Amino acid sequence: MITVLGHNGYVGQAYVRFFKSQNIAFQGLSREQCDYTDRAILATYLKNEKPDFLINAAGYTGKPNVDACEDHRSDCLAGNAILPGILQVACQEAGIPWGHVSSGCIFTGLREDGSGFSETDVPNFTFRQNNCSFYSGSKALGEEVLGYEARSEKGQQVWKNRQTEDFYVWRLRIPFNEVDNPRNYLTKLLKYQTLLEAENSLSQLDHFVRATIQCWEKKIPFGTYNVTNPGKITTSEVTALMKQKGITQKEFHFFESEKEFLAKAAKTPRSNCILSTDKILTANIALPPVKDAIAEALDQWKPCP
Repeated sequence: MITVLGHNGYVGQAYVRFFKSQNIAFQGLSREQCDYTDRAILATYLKNEKPDFLINAAGYTGKPNVDACEDHRSDCLAGNAILPGILQVACQEAGIPWGHVSSGCIFTGLREDGSGFSETDVPNFTFRQNNCSFYSGSKALGEEVLGYEARSEKGQQVWKNRQTEDFYVWRLRIPFNEVDNPRNYLTKLLKYQTLLEAENSLSQLDHFVRATIQCWEKKIPFGTYNVTNPGKITTSEVTALMKQKGITQKEFHFFESEKEFLAKAAKTPRSNCILSTDKILTANIALPPVKDAIAEALDQWKPCP
């Protein structure tokens, strides 16, 4: 049996759908059933129930978007930075392997050579590195709480765990699929008239879930994995596909700069970045290219009734 924390959230619900479709035994664990923010209570629960694996899809993203994290910082820190550390100790005490849904939004831009950031690159959109959003800073801090830190190896700074990696860290990035939802990247684009033009890695939500479960089923080595659809896509490419597929005929406009976007439409900077998927693809976990995934989602688009 697999235990899922955050099973009522946007990502957690995708895990529930997947498990039901594949007839995989699971349990969605709520805080009413077990206060998993208390290490001792969670450890006792895990020792008694003995799940085969635990997935942490809980966290704090803010509603309607990450701007809300700027006004609810204690909740953001509790969900994104403190909770992972509680789960780590509880799972170690109970002897339960587990996986943590992290975020690729702890990076911004590209590597100096123009390629995407790998799992060993030191995050550059964090409280330590940059003028980041509070959400991104809290997610990066969550990885630090799990033992990751910038370490010098062969004259280079690398992101490495100072402890033994006995769990997965899966980095999700701007999730979407074919189902209209306030958390869906495609829904968010349709909501606005003027958008920030940016190039990004994205995660088709159901592909992300399948890939993370395959990590466990195939017993690939524990550690950090960027779980995004390979490739990159710009905002304007997505909106052009929306019009081409007949989802909307709205004429989208774009801010001239991120500075204008922040002045007129947002409280905090956004992460826009490209992540390398070489590690997870090399582990024989298949993920369709991002442009194909976007096109398929629009072909199957299911608007809210």
